[in-house]
Amino acid sequence: MATANKKEKSVKKNLVIVESPAKAKTIKKFLGSSYKIEASMGHVRDLPKSQMGIDIENDFEPKYITIRGKGELLSKLRKEAKSADKVYLATDPDREGEAISWHLITALNLDEKDVSRITFNEITKNAVKKSIKEARDIDMDLVNAQQARRVLDRVVGYTISPLLWQKVKKGLSAGRVQSVALRIICDREEEINSFIPEEYWSIEAILKDKNNKKIATRFVGIKDGKIELKSKDEVDKILSDLENCDFVVEENKKGTRVKNPIAPFTTSTLQQEASKHLNMTTQKTMMVAQQLYEGVDIQGEGTVGLVSYIRTDSVRISDEAYEDAKSFILGNFPSEYLNPERAVYKSKGKTQDAHEAIRPTNASRTPDSVKESLTKEQYKLYKLIWERFIASQMAPAVYETQSIKIFADKYVFRASGSVIKFKGFLEVYDKNDDEKAEGKIPEVEKGTVLKVNEIVPAQHFTQPPPRFTDASLVKTLEEIGVGRPSTYAPTLTIIQSRNYVVKEAKMLYPTELGEVVNDVMKMYFPDIVDIDFTAHMEDNLDQVELGKQEWKQIIRDFYPDFSKAVSDAQEKLSKVEIKDEVTDVICDKCGRNMVVKYGKYGKFLACPGFPECQNAKPFFEDAGVLCPQCGGKVQIKKTKKGRKYFGCENNPECDFMSWNKPTGEKCPQCGSYMVEKGTKNPKIVCSNVQCGYIEESKK
Repeated sequence: MATANKKEKSVKKNLVIVESPAKAKTIKKFLGSSYKIEASMGHVRDLPKSQMGIDIENDFEPKYITIRGKGELLSKLRKEAKSADKVYLATDPDREGEAISWHLITALNLDEKDVSRITFNEITKNAVKKSIKEARDIDMDLVNAQQARRVLDRVVGYTISPLLWQKVKKGLSAGRVQSVALRIICDREEEINSFIPEEYWSIEAILKDKNNKKIATRFVGIKDGKIELKSKDEVDKILSDLENCDFVVEENKKGTRVKNPIAPFTTSTLQQEASKHLNMTTQKTMMVAQQLYEGVDIQGEGTVGLVSYIRTDSVRISDEAYEDAKSFILGNFPSEYLNPERAVYKSKGKTQDAHEAIRPTNASRTPDSVKESLTKEQYKLYKLIWERFIASQMAPAVYETQSIKIFADKYVFRASGSVIKFKGFLEVYDKNDDEKAEGKIPEVEKGTVLKVNEIVPAQHFTQPPPRFTDASLVKTLEEIGVGRPSTYAPTLTIIQSRNYVVKEAKMLYPTELGEVVNDVMKMYFPDIVDIDFTAHMEDNLDQVELGKQEWKQIIRDFYPDFSKAVSDAQEKLSKVEIKDEVTDVICDKCGRNMVVKYGKYGKFLACPGFPECQNAKPFFEDAGVLCPQCGGKVQIKKTKKGRKYFGCENNPECDFMSWNKPTGEKCPQCGSYMVEKGTKNPKIVCSNVQCGYIEESKK
């Protein structure tokens, strides 16, 4: 008996290495006693933090080192690997995961013939067991695509950052994708600041049928075509003409409108919807989604991976996933709620479709059935993913529509309405507010004369484009081809952590520091912040992944022009000596004249006697005009989050505040103060939007 036990102990086990303990715990129960599961705790090798780590002279060879603090873990993994019969590397199924596996081979001194790479799009028993059967070698095209991105980002970041330290402030950074994201936000801010509102009007006629039921109609023009109302005079003339007119029904059209379901989530669309509906940042969304992917303890089931892989730009689902959704829909809804044909969605212009969309691993595992086992955030995100996936294979929604055209002499008014006839997929996923039914219009026949209840004119002003939110910035980055699923969240995080951008009420505003960094990048490194250039670079990385491009060739093509730009910037920047600006503010601790310094949050006043005297104060730059309310000096100030505005030196006694710089002049039409708008095509406009007076800038 003792001999048998000894024999059993000497049997070698297979070693499976994943990134995280949560993932290891989930996989462990699928593979049985002949497998041992260990976690690498993420990356094990990387470029050094203290230096660039790229040998420019040796064809851009990266110098990888073991990450500090990983020594003990690697010793343990080496020991486990040495005693294992076979080593399986089961890191995430993307470029970064492939690179981690490749680094593990080197870090653990493994023989490649004893190592197999396994990937699975979801952490389920079938997927994991299938991956063991389909084990393969490391895909060096994937690894090289990751190496190319890492080397490019390192060369850009570790070359430009020292220039930013010299020009602006030590500790700043520049990166390929983050610089483009910052530029997009700064360009939008410039667009908003330069925006001149334009007046327009609308006319609504509230009419009644013979049963005194109201019909809300809107003015659209005359019988010959549409008319845009630009002034009160135009509106007054129409109102005068309408005084003695009959409002006669010319046509009453009825029809149906079909709204198709939408695709299951990609990384980008998940981040957008989680931001809009759950108020989650991109970083929080990805953190919670990773937990759902790697595994959560579910009552009665143990540790379960609830969703498929969460870094993907594909909207495809597998045949098994479709059958799972179909079975759930037929088992829980009348048969007409299943889409009569399998809904197949197309990914947006991607070069490949290796992954699936983000979906639940088991459609019958409804959000409410696992709610008690999830945190509030996990539940909300899982519910969003589950509902979107199930809805994607349900039947379209059908609306009954109605459109009425009404003639009042030569003028045309319209009324439209819609009533939902069949909810279809909206029974499960109804998140688009603009698609709500408008309501039914009373039945009226052609030739019916409607009574006038009231006619309401309304003045409006065009609005500037909205500032970006997390959701709209991610959507824009995806549309222009900058960044990839794994880069959106860290990009948004870093531009805020560097204080280049601040968030107020979900809106992203560039800080003064962010605008300075953006200006330096546009002036000296136009390619880095050029959207088309950066998008083209992403396409090149995709080509490397497909094996159609040699990874170092991308760096070889990029580096000469970049190096020249760096040399030019160094030459020009070396001639710019940024001296401390001496002010007439006296230090109240030592009597010296205080100087203007640049800190993390912009300018501040500091004593030149530092470090002996460490006195510092907020710095408010004089805007060069007097306050239109009290005559005090207008100063350039900033909100707590770093957004620039113009306020009076006598605050809080005087509450004057403007987002645009006052000119010191009054409007000749209404007497309000005038402000400057825009820098490219500056205009002087009245601060009173209702007035709308504009004149060309004298600059």
